Amino acid sequence: MSITGIVKKVFEPRQRELERHISEGETLQRQVLTRLLDKAKDTEYGRNHLFGASRGYDDFVKNVPVNSYEELKGDIDRMRHGERDVLWPGRVRWYAKSSGTTNDKSKFIPVSTDGLQHIHYQGGKDCVALYLRNNPQSRLFDGRSLILGGSHSPNYNLTDSLVGDLSAILIENINPLANLVRVPKKQTALLSDFEVKRDRIARETMNKNVTNISGVPSWMLSVLSRVMELTGKEHLEEVWPNLEVFFHGGVAFTPYRKQYEQLITSPRMHYMETYNASEGFFGLQDDPADRSMLLMLDYDVFYEFIPMDEFGQEHPTVVPLWGVKKDTNYAMVISTSCGLWRYILGDTVKFTSVNPYKFVITGRTKHFINAFGEELIVDNAERGLAYACMKTGAEVSEYTAAPVFMDGKGKCRHQWLIEFAREPADLHEFARLLDEHLQELNSDYEAKRYKDITLQHLEIIKARTGLFNDWLKAKGKLGGQHKVPRLSNSRDIIDQLLKMNG
Repeated sequence: MSITGIVKKVFEPRQRELERHISEGETLQRQVLTRLLDKAKDTEYGRNHLFGASRGYDDFVKNVPVNSYEELKGDIDRMRHGERDVLWPGRVRWYAKSSGTTNDKSKFIPVSTDGLQHIHYQGGKDCVALYLRNNPQSRLFDGRSLILGGSHSPNYNLTDSLVGDLSAILIENINPLANLVRVPKKQTALLSDFEVKRDRIARETMNKNVTNISGVPSWMLSVLSRVMELTGKEHLEEVWPNLEVFFHGGVAFTPYRKQYEQLITSPRMHYMETYNASEGFFGLQDDPADRSMLLMLDYDVFYEFIPMDEFGQEHPTVVPLWGVKKDTNYAMVISTSCGLWRYILGDTVKFTSVNPYKFVITGRTKHFINAFGEELIVDNAERGLAYACMKTGAEVSEYTAAPVFMDGKGKCRHQWLIEFAREPADLHEFARLLDEHLQELNSDYEAKRYKDITLQHLEIIKARTGLFNDWLKAKGKLGGQHKVPRLSNSRDIIDQLLKMNG
């Protein structure tokens, strides 16, 4: 029997447990809320918000406000300075550095020991459990796992307190036994200079028996390209003949899928999407034929949702999981064992099923274009680009889009800056197909495009090769979990990129 054949028996009890997600969603979530409130009732935040007196969801809503990062920032800052029992029991050592807010360059998300074990690592375990369930012939554990990570550094120069990319925190705290099956070596994985790291990872792994890879699609593609350069091979399975799965997350896979399928031509290759963020691990693609993900309901995460058509209002509707409806765009609100209470995550989702609860990520509460009432979200953009690529044979590496505001004649449009891995033969035709498909996907966009009265035809500007990486490098954000915002109501980012585009 293979090593995988032995190891997969360890996952069988959890595979059976996960079946509760099909019909017991509300029960699982109510149990999570009770557990979180009970554990945190003696913290400062728990005492101030009557956790000990809460008898269920209605009391929780009455006693605890919905919070943005700004509302919790003061408490998090005290925790970073070493204070105990503030938002979560004990002292929290680790802080995941995430993309910033309106007021700050970066957010620092607490990552407690409970959060590490009962959210982040549990998500990784369930990812493997579901993959093995769907692929009984897998030989996953008979080789090595290539896992991309970021880096970390001291927090406020305090002893025993650190900040870093979530991926670096996970690698630093992982069970030592896992290091026996993962590559590259820890020292390489935690390097901060991505260009040096990329080369070292390629050199350390190209002669190993890699069976699975995990990471952000854009950064993984960069590493794999270096592997191909060093080996001189045409396809990745010539380097790693037993490679069978890419566990990917962080950014939408749609713009990268074709490039991966050209790089890896093996019919035995699988792709599995994960929804893991600095704030938690929330979803897994449990069915390879379905692009939606299963919401993970029994971790230390309690979910609530705000309909996006009410988001930003003074008193929006907030519903628990058992109050959601299919095909409604929601902003996600979470409460976790990392001390985030009714925290607006910043991601938007839409449920494709409520029995079980399955969803797709539609974008960000702030990453959309609504300059003229068109309400264009990232999901629209990804699907529109995929359609235009399919029709023209083009491939998109990176992109961002922003509005061009009205001029003196009332003319306005969306401007797209796109870096192509393979350019379309006719850029104007690509733009036409993208624009028309966006109208099919989004009725608000279609209405604003009607006869070019409000919104004129979109404009595409071709980005030079490497532009987006150069911009990230200039911002000190090359590698790790950093990514370029896809859509923005502001022209700040696109204007910076256009200036560098020459």
